[in-house]
Amino acid sequence: MTEPLEYPYAAQEQAMEAVPRPEPESEPEAEAVPESEPAEEAPAEPESEPLLRGPDQHAAAELGVPEGYGVLEGAPTGARRGVAVVIARFNGEITTKLLASALDELELAGVAREAITVVPVPGAFELPLAAMAFAKTRRYACVVALGCVIRGETAHFDYVAGEAASGLQLAALETGVPVAFGVLTTDTVEQAEARVDKGAEAVRTGLEMADLFAQLRTAAAG
Repeated sequence: MTEPLEYPYAAQEQAMEAVPRPEPESEPEAEAVPESEPAEEAPAEPESEPLLRGPDQHAAAELGVPEGYGVLEGAPTGARRGVAVVIARFNGEITTKLLASALDELELAGVAREAITVVPVPGAFELPLAAMAFAKTRRYACVVALGCVIRGETAHFDYVAGEAASGLQLAALETGVPVAFGVLTTDTVEQAEARVDKGAEAVRTGLEMADLFAQLRTAAAG
């Protein structure tokens, strides 16, 4: 019988096992960190007020003029005055209420129905052109511009609102006829609903400026 073959590296492995091996160093124990006192909570910051608020967003106090100065001031009266109301059809649910508010105020101010011309236009962007055209006729003591622009998800709001405001101001400056700004620029329909009395406010502004200009012409002629 043949002898079994020996594993050729047995002797080397036995020799290596006989060499003492260094024991692995144990990691030093971590020092216990003293528990820190719980940090004091920072005082909660007061909630910021929303950018757009309700009808109370303006200061209520009236202007005070010191005594001893000459004052020439108009009054929102409409006797014997013609008024053009230029109004946007866009967002008609809101602009219809703006128009009703404006017409009620014109009636309270004494403006006869036959002296009022209502001018519907497609949207707020067309208000300046219509206001300019009616102001140039010199048949109206003032023009009241009404519209509603509600912010959407695009830059359309900024362009339309900005152009409407600057265009209406330009119409007044070029013609010398008061053009009252009654265009709502809001973030939501609910905010617009809360401000439909802007129609009446625009009427009072237009009539007051018309009366002021009439007094100025009379004073200048005298």
